[in-house]
Amino acid sequence: MTKVLFVATVVKTHIMEFHIPYLKRIKEIGWETSVAARNDYENHSECAIPYCDMYYDVPFERNPFNPKNLRAFKMLKKVINEGHYDIIHCHTPVGAMMTRLASGKARKKGSKVIYTAHGFHFYKGAPLLNWILYYPVERLLARKTDVLITITHEDYSRARSFKMKRLEYVPGVGIDFAKYRKLIDNSKEALKEELGIPSGAKVLLSVGELNKNKNHRMVIKALPSLANTYYVICGQGPLYQKHRELAKDIGVDDRVKLVGYRKDVCKFYNMADVFVFPSFREGLPVSLMEAMSTGLVCVSSYNRGSDDLLRDSRLRFAPSDLQEIIDKIKIALTTDCSDEVRQNREVLNQYALDVVLNQVEQIYLEETKHEVE
Repeated sequence: MTKVLFVATVVKTHIMEFHIPYLKRIKEIGWETSVAARNDYENHSECAIPYCDMYYDVPFERNPFNPKNLRAFKMLKKVINEGHYDIIHCHTPVGAMMTRLASGKARKKGSKVIYTAHGFHFYKGAPLLNWILYYPVERLLARKTDVLITITHEDYSRARSFKMKRLEYVPGVGIDFAKYRKLIDNSKEALKEELGIPSGAKVLLSVGELNKNKNHRMVIKALPSLANTYYVICGQGPLYQKHRELAKDIGVDDRVKLVGYRKDVCKFYNMADVFVFPSFREGLPVSLMEAMSTGLVCVSSYNRGSDDLLRDSRLRFAPSDLQEIIDKIKIALTTDCSDEVRQNREVLNQYALDVVLNQVEQIYLEETKHEVE
């Protein structure tokens, strides 16, 4: 039986968010699935991965220089060498780096290593340090990669000079748009009431981890200039307290709602008036695609991932330009943006889950020399 190992740094915020449909498809083919990733659930007993035959809790640390990663590397290498996998599909910078370093012996025995780059850290406009640290590593590790999958056009162009065996462009991780388009309108006011948002107020929404790159602080700083407007963020992360303090310092703490990690994010897309995506850097942003699919007006920073998705500059801004952020949000709140909404939905067709799953499945079949219909 063909065996596939998925490797990523964490389970809850990566495997569970992006890869369950892939595990399901692999099981439907009749293959065996395994996952190696750190159990990042606060209650470890909640870690239950669907469509996974074998799970290995490998204690990866996100910081590649953390000495604890040495133990993780040894564990991963043992899993790979003893598992005799046909395909080893790795994701996330740390997980992918260790996987390719640990797979030398397995590749000599026929294992195929596939790496999906969800967004290189070296990108147009990236800090020089990112290029110094990450570019040489990715270029070198490409030699230990059978298939490098990029999900943005910028990354694909950049990787063409690398020396991997095969380079593929796949449009994202795939989104099941149907579940985001089946919205219940009567839940909108109930959720507003639950969050303490007045019925007539406008709602801005962001979905993503509370970290520096996601840049939520700039939207918080815009709120004093946006009357009767509330800002809801679905996500958790290290900047939770700093965001709370910033909101209090500028007098908008009652209008900033940090609701944590949510499994019912569809309700929030339904409630919001405008989706704001202020990131400095992105691969191909899933939350932005989800928002686009629901018909929400989307205001986004200029970044590699959004550039692939959004065609119009009327609702785009430089992530560090506060006045531009304010101006673009005001446009979204006060003008007819139906043309942008229609265009967004048309763009999304190529990113649908079935389309992407079929592309990845074909790569698997080709690499394992199965017959492709």
